[in-house]
Amino acid sequence: MPFVTVKVIEGVFDETRKRALAEQVTEAMVRVEGEAMRPLTWVVVEEVKSGDWYIGGAGKTTQDVLALAGAAPVG
Repeated sequence: MPFVTVKVIEGVFDETRKRALAEQVTEAMVRVEGEAMRPLTWVVVEEVKSGDWYIGGAGKTTQDVLALAGAAPVG
């Protein structure tokens, strides 16, 4: 059974967006492996504490990600 973990920085995705992400990841698995995979596909959206995500040695925060995306804070 597929087990997919998606890691995001806390506060970037609200519950609606996390649900949509899980649904779309499941759809991708179904497209590749067939409909029989739908009830067997597990998706976990795991939030990483703001500042604990590092790119090039620099910690990235929720505000950094939102600024890159041109988005307002969620929640």
